Amino acid sequence: MSSLIRSPKPQEVIITSLNSFKNKNEIINAIDYKNSAVRSFALSAISENNFHYDDYNDYRTIIQCFAVFKKAESKWNYVSDPEDDEYFAKASETVSRDQLSGDCDDYSILIAACTKSIGGKSRLIRTKGHLYPELFVGDKKDLQNLDYIISKDIFKAEVGERQLHYHIDEAGGVWLNLDYTANYPGGKFMDNAIVGVLNL
Repeated sequence: MSSLIRSPKPQEVIITSLNSFKNKNEIINAIDYKNSAVRSFALSAISENNFHYDDYNDYRTIIQCFAVFKKAESKWNYVSDPEDDEYFAKASETVSRDQLSGDCDDYSILIAACTKSIGGKSRLIRTKGHLYPELFVGDKKDLQNLDYIISKDIFKAEVGERQLHYHIDEAGGVWLNLDYTANYPGGKFMDNAIVGVLNL
């Protein structure tokens, strides 16, 4: 795990051997990114957030994914699953409600489906008792550029002097935290102990 320290040599830990991903098939089936309601939700998030897409054309899709994160995170209402039972709401079910609600699984499914529906690449990270999405943003150079875009422009008020939190995979790819527990892309990890990664 890493935090961007606004230097050319950020710290890094590469994820290697992990456990099998619990409830993998149910989660994948719930990520119904081809559903028109899911894509409509993503498109509405993009139109509602004026993130200067034209100013950052090389990162247009990633910044549009940030708009999806902003809309979902700002409206998310945490609701627990039934006692002793896991329920995985399809992304289309979540966006059809008057309020965006559910647990961390449902939020992660929503973000994964919406970002995939507009060309983004995401994965899900499981920790002990929590699940959250990450967005692929490129390599370390891309991360440096996005650090400026996030912290000095589109999420300037939310970030302040705080750092971006991310993971680097075995191929050198950078994955930015999109958990609802933080109010900007790359917010602090809720839990650092990773037990599973689901690539989508």
